[in-house]
Amino acid sequence: MPLEFEERRPDWRESVQRFENMLKHQERQFFDLDAYEHIVEHYIGEGNWERALQACDLGLENFPYSLELMLDKAHLLSQSQEYDEALDLLERAALFNPSDTDIMLMQGEVFNLMGDHEQAAELYESLLSRTEEDEKDEILFEIGQSYQNAGKYEDAIKFYKEALMVNMENENALYEMAFCLDILGELEGSIDFYNQLIDRNPYSFNAWYNLGIVYSKLNRHEDALFAYDYATVIKEDFASAYFNMANAYMNLERYQEAKEAFLQTLAHEPPSADLYCHLGASYEKLEDFEQALKHYRDALKLDNEWDEAWYGIAACLAVQEKWVEAISCLRRAIKLNEHVADYWLMMGDIEYKMGHLLGSHEAFEKASQLEPDFEDIWLKWSLVAFDQGDYKKAVEIALEGLDEIPDSGNLYYRATAYLLHKGEYREALLYLEIALTLDFESHTQLYDFFPDLERQKALFKIVEQYRK
Repeated sequence: MPLEFEERRPDWRESVQRFENMLKHQERQFFDLDAYEHIVEHYIGEGNWERALQACDLGLENFPYSLELMLDKAHLLSQSQEYDEALDLLERAALFNPSDTDIMLMQGEVFNLMGDHEQAAELYESLLSRTEEDEKDEILFEIGQSYQNAGKYEDAIKFYKEALMVNMENENALYEMAFCLDILGELEGSIDFYNQLIDRNPYSFNAWYNLGIVYSKLNRHEDALFAYDYATVIKEDFASAYFNMANAYMNLERYQEAKEAFLQTLAHEPPSADLYCHLGASYEKLEDFEQALKHYRDALKLDNEWDEAWYGIAACLAVQEKWVEAISCLRRAIKLNEHVADYWLMMGDIEYKMGHLLGSHEAFEKASQLEPDFEDIWLKWSLVAFDQGDYKKAVEIALEGLDEIPDSGNLYYRATAYLLHKGEYREALLYLEIALTLDFESHTQLYDFFPDLERQKALFKIVEQYRK
């Protein structure tokens, strides 16, 4: 029976072709209202707004009271920034359909596009009294969107919460509320709200999932895992929850479990370059470089311009000291995206390993410009200068890093070591005292520069004073 029904359905493609021929030959042909609606829908789907608007105009000539065509035309006009004309059309539609909520929803959309967000919010609020209780969440969501677009995040959160109280499975409201809370730095406060939702419906996988996202953003990864786990128990094919669970495991350095969670993600959603890269990174952390390379290459098969995949391949090859191949892949990554500090940091390291000192320094400098508060850049860059016996340059780099990261105990220890090798003992001891104050436990890194630290009496005495 279903097959027979399908066979009797109109072939709207034929209507589109007839419409095209009519325009081409400047003829007049009759189309019923359904045909016009589907022709407009076809052109909107193709992104051909000019032709869609043409179909609306011709349709309204034949069916001037068609609400569907009026709404489509108003939408097209608003997308073309012809706001006044769109509002005039909607007012005319309201004369014939005074109680239709779709007209007011479209008016609100136009006001939002015009930037008059408060007018849109007022319009949507007036709709609440005439909307069924179990359908109010969509109107409340639109009010929240209007306030969010106006930068009034607290008001937006209020309406998103009301929407979720009506329908806790409103994914858009959950997502946008989390975004606004993040903007306001009020993630901690949202935990109680999500727990309230879960108390009302313990089987809401979306509530558990969004609670996990909040915990992840707060770096409470164990709590995040608990929430994501519940989400996947309730919805076994919840790919996004498995993906975020895997990232939580990565942050906890539980790489085997991360790999398994990424594989679960792959089992429940189509493969993507991004997913293959994350999976490759988990294998890389497990030092299974063969599998890591395989998955990075799988990513490139889907998208040959995925810079993270080229970077991942370079990292695996660098670990195997295949410098020429590694730097070739790294250059591909940088060509695709030259604004990632990690790429330049690895470039500086590989260039140094290959004996290209000038290239190494230039790469480290580029990395420091992109992400000046990235401590590893200053540590590795200064160490390269130190290894070359350029103690003055090493000190300069460490101090430049401290200008950017003034509370870095590691950089103070490095400055201490470099200054001692440079023979500037008094200044070195001053930096040592600051380092010991900031991070006493890390003083053991001085053994890398002075294996006989206990014999360095002045140094050893200061360290022991701070130990006590």
